[in-house]
Amino acid sequence: MNIDPSNSPLSAEQANGLNRLIETLAPHQFDWLAGFIAGHQAATAGAQPSASPGAGEADASLPSLTVLYGSQTGNGEGLAETLGEKANALGINARVLDMADFKPRQLKSESFVAVIASTHGEGDPPDNALDLYEFIHGRKAPSLKHLKYAVLSLGDTSYEHFCQTGKDFDAAFARLGATAVVDRADCDVDYDDDADAWFTALLEQLQNEAGASGIPTTSRVENAPAAETATYSRRYPFMAEVLDSQGLNGRGSSKETRHIELALEDSGLAYQPGDSLGIYPQNDPALVAAIIEALALNPDAPVTAGDVDTTLAVALKHHRELTLLTRPVVEKWAALSGDETLAERLGDNKALTEWLYGRDVLDLVQGSPVNSVDAQTLVDTLRKLPPRLYSIASSQSAVDDEVHLTVAAVRYENEGRDRGGVASTWLADRLTDDTAVPVYIEANKHFRLPEDDAAPVIMIGPGTGIAPFRAFMQEREEREAEGNNWLLFGDRHFHTDFLYQSEWLAWRRQGLVDRIDVAFSRDQGEKVYVQQRLRENADDVWRWLERGAYLYVCGDAERMAPDVHQALLDVVMQESGKNLEDATDYLRELTRQKRYQRDIY
Repeated sequence: MNIDPSNSPLSAEQANGLNRLIETLAPHQFDWLAGFIAGHQAATAGAQPSASPGAGEADASLPSLTVLYGSQTGNGEGLAETLGEKANALGINARVLDMADFKPRQLKSESFVAVIASTHGEGDPPDNALDLYEFIHGRKAPSLKHLKYAVLSLGDTSYEHFCQTGKDFDAAFARLGATAVVDRADCDVDYDDDADAWFTALLEQLQNEAGASGIPTTSRVENAPAAETATYSRRYPFMAEVLDSQGLNGRGSSKETRHIELALEDSGLAYQPGDSLGIYPQNDPALVAAIIEALALNPDAPVTAGDVDTTLAVALKHHRELTLLTRPVVEKWAALSGDETLAERLGDNKALTEWLYGRDVLDLVQGSPVNSVDAQTLVDTLRKLPPRLYSIASSQSAVDDEVHLTVAAVRYENEGRDRGGVASTWLADRLTDDTAVPVYIEANKHFRLPEDDAAPVIMIGPGTGIAPFRAFMQEREEREAEGNNWLLFGDRHFHTDFLYQSEWLAWRRQGLVDRIDVAFSRDQGEKVYVQQRLRENADDVWRWLERGAYLYVCGDAERMAPDVHQALLDVVMQESGKNLEDATDYLRELTRQKRYQRDIY
């Protein structure tokens, strides 16, 4: 739709210029521009967010609130801080605590507790939530009949045990006699709107407890980046220019890993080693076209995707998840298609999980055809396309207004058709010099270098798990840190898959890196992995730990991380003489001291 100068307040020159600009904008750019204009209007008019009388000052008549977060990557922590800010702005005395810093027995003295908990792996709680999680599920858990609570769960519906940690917290509190203030909310990867609604319901209820009613609300537009501040975030990403993209694997490798550099100039974005970069990807146009063709739809059919009015083709390319299937999507499609076989799969979690693996939306629409479906129904059936997180492979102290990534292209064949990961293949195959990548920083305070530059560091990162450790070494080099550094790295073949080999060997020659132990699984008859290197060097690992080393693990959560954790338990038992229970407590204490940190996915 074009702007007509004859029925708008714009001049012909302004209208034509704006029309030309709008035609070039990608959906994320359009979203950002709308927020930018709204923020600029508010700033120019001197508008202030509405607030209740005495906002920001604790009101003795309102209840106090303790917000506890269990977060593996930082999403839960960010939401907890937002809830705390909203509560304090209403005069509610709120404090926000990492579960690792909260003494479980203190629950007996709390009145109102909000739990924000993420889930990782096979329904496991985050590392910082383990003590509280085990306490409320153990025999020493007290009666909590005096306590009122609320739970916000974070998860991913593409996993079988969706939001399991939050569900477990909710059930445990209820079993101990606590009363839920509001119903638990289980949020998928696109959690913003659901979390906002839960915040509003909780804070209204807390005010009602004191006889107050209603709370001020803020709209999505009011959170937009204002012209003066240009605050880019998960909701309003920065459009980053691609500076460089080059392969890291040698000729003949069975893997494809790329080093990608993006420009952050003029973004105001800052990050620390250990943080992640969120990227909003684009689906493969060929997959989009195949789905539209399979359903005999018009690619130019007008649809609404969330709060964006666009065409079907654009909605499927930019706004909807196509390469992964989740239970809610399958449930909706089963109702549309009337496919009895699909309905039977939904009744068997194990069978459904096995069937979902490796399949995409095209498999669903071809395997379970519908008599007729319109474009808007298709868009409403599919999950919103969430951002993908990548561990940052650079230190801003070393690269300034750049951010570097280490991306493994995910490619596989299933049911006779080639498939690919949505973000990794976009970044590997379809970036051009003029491509703008929508990005934001996802802070991860649970994966940080020690403040003491003299502290030793052990880094375990096979494959692309090496990414944050490249950032660690760049940072320690810039800080002239004196602490010892030990890398344990693994991949398939030494000659083709030693990622950033020249950099690591140069750091070793310079004395920044004291030790490198590698495990290339396919270079000999029997496969070798990093956990075996840990066991082989158990005496050295133990000596480093006993003199204060910080231990970091990055990479696959399903197999590598549990195997490495078991190897560390074996090391502790072998070298200290501890039994399994005491060795587990030893590693747990390292976690409490922030000396055992994991970035696993």
